[in-house]
Amino acid sequence: MVRGGGSPAMSGQLTERNTMPSDVHVERLLVIDFGAQYTQLIARRIREAGVYCEIHPFDAPEDFIRDFGARGIVLSGGPETVTEDATPRIPDVVFELRDEGTPLLGICYGMQALAQQLGGRVQGSQKREFGHARIRVSNGSSLLSNLPSMTDGELDVWMSHGDKVVVLPDGFETTASTASARRALPTAMCCERSSRASTQRPSSSS
Repeated sequence: MVRGGGSPAMSGQLTERNTMPSDVHVERLLVIDFGAQYTQLIARRIREAGVYCEIHPFDAPEDFIRDFGARGIVLSGGPETVTEDATPRIPDVVFELRDEGTPLLGICYGMQALAQQLGGRVQGSQKREFGHARIRVSNGSSLLSNLPSMTDGELDVWMSHGDKVVVLPDGFETTASTASARRALPTAMCCERSSRASTQRPSSSS
């Protein structure tokens, strides 16, 4: 069952925001839900950008995920921790689609699961980040550097997490970081050559 509600938004290359393409399902995104409170917000923002998307749970059948034909996949946040064995994981088919060229975007838990399952390391933090934070964006980040809300290379964001990525997977680079505890920690990472990007921040505060 589709979770997300709302009518499909526009998709494809649009010349006007209110121009509806002949088939809104041609270019679609799949949001894989790990239980985040803001998953509906993710979908709404995608639709407001003129792209059709659907929300489905992380344990949706792998054949369904493949047959959905997403042009990109968003991995939501969630209340669990990847540092425990019996918590949700990204389905194998998502990595198969990644290898075939489908871009991935992991947010919060989605970022941590990507890091852990691709050979990085995630650990719990004694200092939980919750509320307003300011992150510094690395030079050359194609994911974050052109956001209109950025000032002097920094973004105001809203954090809500207790785990942290301490070792990036091979091929990834830190694209944003924030001071936490005694050192700066990655809050966004990207692997440009395989179209994988992740961000710890659930949303911008602006």
